[in-house]
Amino acid sequence: MKLFDVYPLFDVNIVKGQGCKVWDDKGVEYLDLYGGHAVISIGHSHPHYIQKVTEQLNKIGFYSNSVINKLQVELAERLGRISGYNDYQLFLINSGAEANENALKLASFTNGRTRVLSAEKAFHGRTSLAVEVTNNPKIIAPINNNGHVTYLPINDLPAWEKELQKGDVCAVILECIQGVGGIKLATKEFAQGLQKLCKEHNTVLICDEIQCGYGRSGKFFAHQWLDIKPDIITVAKGIANGFPMAGVLISPDFKPVYGQLGTTFGGNHLACAAALSVLDVFEQEGLVENARIVGDYLIEQLKAIDSPHIQDIRGRGLMIGIDLDIPQKDIRQPLIYQEHCFTGCAGTNILRLLPPLCLSKAEADLFIEKLKKVLASL
Repeated sequence: MKLFDVYPLFDVNIVKGQGCKVWDDKGVEYLDLYGGHAVISIGHSHPHYIQKVTEQLNKIGFYSNSVINKLQVELAERLGRISGYNDYQLFLINSGAEANENALKLASFTNGRTRVLSAEKAFHGRTSLAVEVTNNPKIIAPINNNGHVTYLPINDLPAWEKELQKGDVCAVILECIQGVGGIKLATKEFAQGLQKLCKEHNTVLICDEIQCGYGRSGKFFAHQWLDIKPDIITVAKGIANGFPMAGVLISPDFKPVYGQLGTTFGGNHLACAAALSVLDVFEQEGLVENARIVGDYLIEQLKAIDSPHIQDIRGRGLMIGIDLDIPQKDIRQPLIYQEHCFTGCAGTNILRLLPPLCLSKAEADLFIEKLKKVLASL
């Protein structure tokens, strides 16, 4: 048997990581400005993370959600305190797509509606409902194309108001900083107006914080820059630093009904131990603040680069897009193979930076040097 070929792969076999660096099987060191799709929040192989996960594995790694798991209770309490959402409820699952699936189901259970508004160029996952609210027809299979979703331009409030006034919208789902969509930021005016409209029309406001949340923007959630409070928040990626885990933060206005939601693996003992260790490191090392400080510095240094190929620099905290006038692969490939630095991409012309939140200014400077070398060589 061989692997089903779904990804174009770089010819690099990563076998070790530490902080913001990884090494391949030949011993070559790489600077990691991508964090495995924004998953590595506290850095690779953090000693506290290793200790806590190992300790938990030596006790019990998994048992059914049919019994009490006090680690889940501790995680909910600490996440509520650190994020500022003490009064919300937490449902734990395994992935970002699953978080969005459950958020949309919960919204529909609540108001009985089926129509959803999503942003143009949005990405919310690849499973049934999550992929339907993702604005990419290439990955929506016929079985998922059920006509539930209307896609609208981000920051065009009148367009969203027109649809919400029809009175049949179940939910609005929004990335306050679009990731795959090219690091486009929702404005405060748009987000606050949208929240007001959702309340007026009994529509559930869901903020997808899977990529832009969990400290990456320099606040715990990206929507907190916009002074809004969504009904439901979805999180994943950085929540457990690489261990598969996700969560749905649910307003106290929603009352649970047994049987509506469920999970086999979600919130298992190992996942909770990993997630709790992440929050430990967030607090001990000030990583949310570091994301803001180093992110601001990196954006400033990027904007100072004198290159005709850089059209725009967008982002907040350590979620940054470099908009190019050439294909991003012309930069990304030499960054990997010649300068030994990983970045991500969005579309054909945008480099996407999503490093671990422990990135230092010295490592940001090192990236700037590497990027300048590649730009100069074109």
